[in-house]
Amino acid sequence: MRPFGAILWFIVITMLVLFMLGPLAIVVVFSFNSGALVSLPLTGFSLDWYRALFSSAEFWAAFQNSLAVAVPTALLATVTGTMTALALTRKSAAASVPLLTALSVPIMIPPLVVAIGLVVLYVRWLSVPLGLGAVIGGHLLLTQPLVALVVSARMASFDRVALEAARDLGASPWQAFRHVTLPQIRAALVGAALLAFAISLDEFIITIFTIGSGNTLSTFVWGKMRTSLDPSINAIATLLLVITIGSTAIALRMTRYRG
Repeated sequence: MRPFGAILWFIVITMLVLFMLGPLAIVVVFSFNSGALVSLPLTGFSLDWYRALFSSAEFWAAFQNSLAVAVPTALLATVTGTMTALALTRKSAAASVPLLTALSVPIMIPPLVVAIGLVVLYVRWLSVPLGLGAVIGGHLLLTQPLVALVVSARMASFDRVALEAARDLGASPWQAFRHVTLPQIRAALVGAALLAFAISLDEFIITIFTIGSGNTLSTFVWGKMRTSLDPSINAIATLLLVITIGSTAIALRMTRYRG
């Protein structure tokens, strides 16, 4: 019975891995296929879809807009989320838990509801024009709570003895943060910033509601899929996969190097 159970578990785990990674593998493989149809057998290796993508002015405009949204979102979410986490650590659990829960409401409700609420807020109440700034504000609602959660989890095991010793020795709040707190939470900050960047780069629903007439990569892909199943979509997805994995690997290397 034990060998049978082990074989059964192996089959189940293998099927789950194939189910999760299979679509990614298909996208990557067919991004290098010379044929225009996503079907077997493969017709040959080609970089034509990448050449077509890189020669598209619409793609580069969408890529620049995505970076113009994701980078500020990651920076703002990291700064404000860290400030929130540091403030919550100074409060008791009875006060910090309800506050953190209230802060996390935007990530608990459907993004469609958040997007509709943002449009009403921007257009009817604040008279803010839709565009990249509006998208950044919407993405910040999703990413700032996640950063606060990540940093708060790190602060739970934070060594406060060194911080108190620094303050007793005359260090200012900024000096204590820079020389004591920051080195201990640096890894969490890097991970939280990458998480915020990845979420912003991938977010579609809030983006499509608040982008106005422009495009990011997510809305650019959606627009191409509405008209036809363009094989260059596979190339875009592969590039996004490389960017995500590459940025994560760099962050892990930096974290290990800095101890």
